[in-house]
Amino acid sequence: MKKNILLAGFVAGSLAAILTTLAHFRLVTIPEAALMTARWAAIAVLIAYAFVRRSLTPWILVSMLAGAEFGHDWPQAAAHLKVLSQIFLRLITLIIAPLLFGTLVSGIAGHPDLKKVGRMGIKSLIYFEVVTTLALLIGLAAINISKAGMGVQLQAGDASVTAPTPARPGATEIILHVFPENIAKSVAEGQILQVVIFSILFGIALAQVAEERRRPMVQFCESLSETMFRFTNMVMLFAPVGIGAAIAFTVGQGGLRIIGNLFQLLVTLYCALLAFIFLVLLPIALLARVPLRKFLRAVAEPVSIAFGTATSEAALPRAMEAMESIGVPRSIVAFVMPTGYSFNLDGSSIYLSLAAIFVAQAAHIHLSFGQQLTMMLTLMLTSKGVAGVSKASLVILLGTADQLGLPKDPILILFAVDQLLDMGRTAINVLGNCLATVVVARWEGEFPEKISSPAAVEALT
Repeated sequence: MKKNILLAGFVAGSLAAILTTLAHFRLVTIPEAALMTARWAAIAVLIAYAFVRRSLTPWILVSMLAGAEFGHDWPQAAAHLKVLSQIFLRLITLIIAPLLFGTLVSGIAGHPDLKKVGRMGIKSLIYFEVVTTLALLIGLAAINISKAGMGVQLQAGDASVTAPTPARPGATEIILHVFPENIAKSVAEGQILQVVIFSILFGIALAQVAEERRRPMVQFCESLSETMFRFTNMVMLFAPVGIGAAIAFTVGQGGLRIIGNLFQLLVTLYCALLAFIFLVLLPIALLARVPLRKFLRAVAEPVSIAFGTATSEAALPRAMEAMESIGVPRSIVAFVMPTGYSFNLDGSSIYLSLAAIFVAQAAHIHLSFGQQLTMMLTLMLTSKGVAGVSKASLVILLGTADQLGLPKDPILILFAVDQLLDMGRTAINVLGNCLATVVVARWEGEFPEKISSPAAVEALT
């Protein structure tokens, strides 16, 4: 039944789109009222499919179509929908500070290896930071080449777009601004980078506390993280309304061109992901003498799971088994893989750089190369520790928009295609973490392990 409804919606939508195109080029004569009725009829069928499907993703896609159609048909009414998107923005922003504090502190203090600053921990973190920096740079290059955000028409009177750019602070001010003087003030003012620095230092200090005194605080942070994950899920239930309103407002102001910009962004991301595979991951694998055929056979299933579900956690158990099966010691897999899920999000790093510059281009904000690098450094720090959050990358980008000098309205538009973007970047996150376990094991001189785990080998055969 679900497939039949979806097929009916697709056919109705395709027919409405064809008739609208023919009428636009005056190849046929059809009253505009009839075309509008046909388009809304197709959307109504898709709404019925979303009701039956009972999943957030179909509702977001339907809200994008309905919002675009509403903004196109009634642009003046669409201008009043901005308040709904602003409510969604405020709820998302509310999540950031407690979420980052809980995930970062529990992630750092929860690993005894980090307390001892063990050799494997240092090597892992060095590898993570180098690779994610390269990922950010590739994303930066890709979006500057494609310029996918150019041409988006935002409301002319939007203060966030037309406000004069403040004077550029000097190097001393930038460095001092990173470090908080009052954490409550940092949270209240939305200074996310300061929250990150405080959380990292707090986590390192907590890791040095005796086990019996450290455990309650780690448990509190883990509980806080889990609560904020659930809070995020609650807020995301409002996402179709907020996103539909944002699309309607944007289309009402600037027309349907935004759809083309989103498709261009989608193509840009997947080209950047492919470039990252061949320019970064493949050379690293060759330098580390990774047996490529064996490695690719092992990661095929977890990467496929990650791509299909757009969830890294769904692929984690299989990925750990796969790495053990090719000879990575369990102790290294157990440390590197979970740590990588917080600190080695290659696909998400590429996407964050793409999305940030896309928003700047859409808002007609010119950024120098130095400003773009500063933005990437901020995103690299603020993105740590939130892999388990639904729509994590966009949540982080929304939370740091003010600090980056970006308007928030264009970011909401990205939610419309985030599922398609999320599938690719999640698959690369898993692939990058699998490779990291092999590289660290080789670096430690423990790959391949002489005797692989029989249970892991059996699980994958």
